[in-house]
Amino acid sequence: MVPFVLGQILVLTRGEYAVKKVEAMVKPFKLDQVRDALCALGISGMTVTEAKGFGRQRGHVEVYRGSEYVVNFLPKQMIEVVVADDQLEACIGAITMAARTGEIGDGKIFVSPVARLVRIRTGEEGAAAL
Repeated sequence: MVPFVLGQILVLTRGEYAVKKVEAMVKPFKLDQVRDALCALGISGMTVTEAKGFGRQRGHVEVYRGSEYVVNFLPKQMIEVVVADDQLEACIGAITMAARTGEIGDGKIFVSPVARLVRIRTGEEGAAAL
């Protein structure tokens, strides 16, 4: 469906959204490469959070001063960006290419619809607020 304007509010029909939130969990040493790949697409606004977690690899065993211990939660970086629908596939491709090592634990990408986006300073909404 095509969005239409009702007053100052962008109305989207049938559950469609003008922007998407992309959350990517990546290995910490891949953060700079992912940031550079996103900036090359013109995506400059992002939030990065240090996180710990595990997936299929279920952690690993490390040896420190002769003692073994289990690391259940591995360090990760969570990158959050909000992009217009027309940038979504390029964004996902850039993250995938930049973060891939081919090893287990490369991470995941989650895409969610954004119901409303407002730039606080100007009051702009939707893709114009990006």
